[in-house]
Amino acid sequence: MTNTIDFQKSFDSVKSLMEMQAAAISKSVELQKKSGEELAAFFKTEAEKAQSLKTPEDVVKFNVEANTALFELLKAQGEAFSELAKEAGETAMAEVAKMAK
Repeated sequence: MTNTIDFQKSFDSVKSLMEMQAAAISKSVELQKKSGEELAAFFKTEAEKAQSLKTPEDVVKFNVEANTALFELLKAQGEAFSELAKEAGETAMAEVAKMAK
C-alpha cells in the first residue's frame, strides 16, 4: 500500500494556521492598546472632575458615579476581548475542519 504525502497541503495548512494566529495576536494587541488608552482617558477625566468637588456629598456622589462608569467600561472591554476570542476560535475550528477533509 503506497500513499503519497501531499507536503504542499500540509505546508499550506500550517501556514494558514500561523497566519490566523498572527492575525489574532495583532487584533489582541490592538485591543489592549485601545483599552489602555480608554482607561487612561477615563482616569484623566475623572481626576479633572474630582478637582471641583466641594462637599462630602459631592465626593460620595462622584465616587459612586465614577465607579459605575469604570465598571461599565471594564465590562465593555471584557466583552470585546471575549468576542475576539470567540471569533478567533471559530475561525481556527473552521480551518481545522477544512484540513480534515
